[in-house]
Amino acid sequence: MTDHERPASGLLDPTSVRDLAGRLGLRPTKQRGQNFVIDANTVRRIVRAAGVDADDTVLEVGPGLGSLTLGLLEVVGQVTAIEIDDLLAGELARTVATRMPTAADRLTVIEADALTVTDLGQPPPTALVANLPYNVAVPVLLHLMAISEQWRRGLVMVQLEVADRLVAAPGSKIYGVPSVKAAWYARATRAGVVGPRVFWPEPNVDSGLVLLERRDPPATTATRQQVFTVIDAAFAQRRKMLRSALSGLCGSSAAASAVLEAAGVEPTVRGEMLDVQAFARIAECLTWRTDDRD
Repeated sequence: MTDHERPASGLLDPTSVRDLAGRLGLRPTKQRGQNFVIDANTVRRIVRAAGVDADDTVLEVGPGLGSLTLGLLEVVGQVTAIEIDDLLAGELARTVATRMPTAADRLTVIEADALTVTDLGQPPPTALVANLPYNVAVPVLLHLMAISEQWRRGLVMVQLEVADRLVAAPGSKIYGVPSVKAAWYARATRAGVVGPRVFWPEPNVDSGLVLLERRDPPATTATRQQVFTVIDAAFAQRRKMLRSALSGLCGSSAAASAVLEAAGVEPTVRGEMLDVQAFARIAECLTWRTDDRD
């Protein structure tokens, strides 16, 4: 493509996305949650909502054909993109070099599984902005928050139902494991809704934007894994009272009641009523086996 033929904006449009996918022989798969953004206005909306600027190194997960990558490179100093698909990982740098050549040296592509990646490259990311694959959004987000404390804010686009769960408060019917574990790392708030028509292929549901502001975890002598074990047990059978839900961890319902009372928690409440600080207090009051790991 010559300079004359290149669009004034380097962002991808619906025709560009489909042409690029066709040239690559790409058929988006549900297995990898591939729904590509094809609307430049939506891309810019996401970048604006993320609040990133030229001082940021942004971590992007699942860049796909590069729609959001290009939008980020219009604004931020550096983008580190994690892509599991070797075909897409290999093509992303070429797409940026073609459509936004002055930004090519500000993109780093890491071919890896975001669920297991441990090295986020240099410079370390200061923010996360990503259209997360629907099928693994929560575990990917929790993993990325666990392995790097250096990114302090983020904006993720996820299935609307998942967005609602991430931002849910104690007492809500949809408050659960994703809500509490995300709260260990960050304050999560809704930042908007995105309809299906801006994606190719179109998903069957709306998407939600979730803004993340990192914060220190609760002050506790319990490890994160110990707290998360209590959370998992509390919601494994969410309709049970906590003294019953935690009886397996504590050895009996009576022992669980004693632990809960020591933590200042009423044994008859359900897990959906507790915030992350309360779960940390419960974990701290438990006597852990010597084989527990951090």
